[in-house]
Amino acid sequence: MSDPYETTEAHLERLLGRALNSFDLPDRLVERLGTALAHSSSLYTTHHSPSAGLWRETHRHTYLLPDGEAVSLWELAYRLGGDRGTRHEVFESKDGLGLAVARLFGESPAEPVLPEAPGPGDGDGDEDLEGDLAVLSALFAAPSPQQRRREYTVEQSADHARRVLRRAENADRPGEAVTVRLRTAYAHHITQAFGGRQCLADGRDAGFSLYEHAFVLLDGSEFSLWEVEHTATPDGRHMCEVYDSEAAARGAMEVRSRVR
Repeated sequence: MSDPYETTEAHLERLLGRALNSFDLPDRLVERLGTALAHSSSLYTTHHSPSAGLWRETHRHTYLLPDGEAVSLWELAYRLGGDRGTRHEVFESKDGLGLAVARLFGESPAEPVLPEAPGPGDGDGDEDLEGDLAVLSALFAAPSPQQRRREYTVEQSADHARRVLRRAENADRPGEAVTVRLRTAYAHHITQAFGGRQCLADGRDAGFSLYEHAFVLLDGSEFSLWEVEHTATPDGRHMCEVYDSEAAARGAMEVRSRVR
């Protein structure tokens, strides 16, 4: 966390001092930043892949110069598998930041990683599942990829968690402890783990989708809510159920579908 009482001069010195590549910045730019009157820092993106031992954050540091111009530096803080400490690099443009992310992680921070799951109505290379209840049952039980890569959005994440929990209609939805914990969420990512499929429930068609709402909390931990959307209701209306584990969500889908 940054010190709210830190001077702009001290902030710049600390930023450049910890960056492994600060010598790459143009001398003229560093000289101009040395005259800054004020500064502001914000978290731009955060990305966690615990199973792969990878972690990164990007920050934007903006400085107000005496001529009224605002100049930004882009900082990449990251840990690779096996790292004991955090590494820092700083860039004068977002393009430079993107090149560094591509070099280190093979992807651009400006282009979130899309889930490797089919969207509603999309094929995934398997045979058509309509009427094939055995295959559908297997999909319900199939585990998600263990090394999902996520590009988290830093935007009203605690409120997003509150809205997900509020629309849950199942009696066994997460309780107060989960609600309180998610009040500290500051970033989130939504993945469609299963979607747009139809099956027979009580002799009629019903649609099912499964979403993972992954959150990053202020203590650095991750927590996911699993949302099931389906129309396996007596009157065919749309219903949302929310669970605190993927196993519970997929189990509910299987029960609702009455697959045999």
